[in-house]
Amino acid sequence: MKQIAVRTLHDQVTQQIGKMIVSGEIQPGDLLPREELLAQTLAVSRTALREGLKVLGSKGLIETRQKTGTRVREPRYWNQLDADILAWRCASMPTEDFVEKLVEMREIIEPAAAASAARRRSPEQLARIKAAYQAMADADDQAAWAKADLDFHECVLDATNNELVGSLFSVIDAALGAFFLLSAQTAADFKYSLPRHFDVYDAIRLKRPEAARAAMLGMIVDSRANIKGRGRSRKSTR
Repeated sequence: MKQIAVRTLHDQVTQQIGKMIVSGEIQPGDLLPREELLAQTLAVSRTALREGLKVLGSKGLIETRQKTGTRVREPRYWNQLDADILAWRCASMPTEDFVEKLVEMREIIEPAAAASAARRRSPEQLARIKAAYQAMADADDQAAWAKADLDFHECVLDATNNELVGSLFSVIDAALGAFFLLSAQTAADFKYSLPRHFDVYDAIRLKRPEAARAAMLGMIVDSRANIKGRGRSRKSTR
């Protein structure tokens, strides 16, 4: 029971300080307070504090040196694809810059993944993509839509049958989930991209890699335009 409590407290340290760093409340180059003061401020033991700081150090957010103490590192040293860091960025943003970088990452990864899925998908994987699409079509609110949207993209990455590509989802799912919810909240009709998703599914069904690539890229371009207030998507007909 004692070990569970300590772990809960060091997770609390990681979350509290991590969010403050990523949000900019604590700036790169800033020194964290001395250990005893920081432990008192956070109402945790020094053991829990040290464990939490070790986690933050492993994520590249801080570094500890003798005599100078613990300092926040520049963002270029952060593990930007760490699930916690992505979640903290999404919680404190998304800023226009972060959204644009996330869209750019999607443009690099997802069209190629859709093309690969069209070549390699199994009947079972296609059925899961179709089920995720149907869940999007049946969604009655933005939260249900965003969850189904996330499932759809996970199924496409899984259908590449490339475990390295598939594992990317576990890294970026928090950021993608926040992006899909933001896109749904920004749109006049949160199902505006349903036809685009059908096009991706259909190209994968027909095993047409280049059509799948183009359909996924078109979907990403539309989502960028929608978030920037220039939505130009087709009317939802499917």
